Amino acid sequence: MLAVLSYQIADSIDIKSFKTFFKGDVLYNDADELFFKTDTDQYVYVFKYGVVCFLNYETDGIDRFVHLISPYCRNLFEQKLSEEFQVETGAKENKFGYNVIEITNASVDILRLIMLNVSQSVALDYYSDQTNKLLEETNSHTEILEKKGKLDISGRNLIKYIGKTLNLKNRIAENLYIFDSPPETWEDENLNKIDIGLKRTFDLQERFRNIEEGLEIVKENLELFKDIMQYRNSNLLEWIIIMLIFVEVMNLLFEKLFR
Repeated sequence: MLAVLSYQIADSIDIKSFKTFFKGDVLYNDADELFFKTDTDQYVYVFKYGVVCFLNYETDGIDRFVHLISPYCRNLFEQKLSEEFQVETGAKENKFGYNVIEITNASVDILRLIMLNVSQSVALDYYSDQTNKLLEETNSHTEILEKKGKLDISGRNLIKYIGKTLNLKNRIAENLYIFDSPPETWEDENLNKIDIGLKRTFDLQERFRNIEEGLEIVKENLELFKDIMQYRNSNLLEWIIIMLIFVEVMNLLFEKLFR
């Protein structure tokens, strides 16, 4: 039985710089991923979206690697999201269970595919958590709007809030490739079946749709907040103009009365 442990350790990882620094045996690499064999039956998978996945590693080895890669991380997390998955080798047929997969052949391609899906799952946990925080913040503003009939957020804070939402949407869009099947699965029927089974096991598509729907709700609320803010500013501008006209009229009256 092999253990796969995946951690969301940061917002992002500088893949290019870490590849230059780390002297492991690179089995696969591109601009977004690094897949290393570090020892007999030990593998590490590094993703630019801040996830590191370990196969057949003890806790001490994981801690040492995370410490090693930390300088190449942006916004390293104190509390790391994690997911564990078990791989049973030498099975008569490939079979998917709760938190475990049984495989007939533990080839490098299959192990990498398993690690990829576990890493996608923990990344979705992170994006889901970020989306839920935005939803909670949005709901708090809509509740105040319902009770008081006005927003309790300033224009500057609203702009920052919009920026936070857009930043999250952009990061998810940037990493959409992680939810596509690797090219190897297009040519290998066995790999394709394992990939489809893993995506179902982790419910990746449904969880991703939930994140998209949550961000869409936040976006709709932000557009409403923006319209309310513009209306409020427009009213304020109208009152300023009225006051300026009033002051001008009063000046004219005083000039005529005291001429």
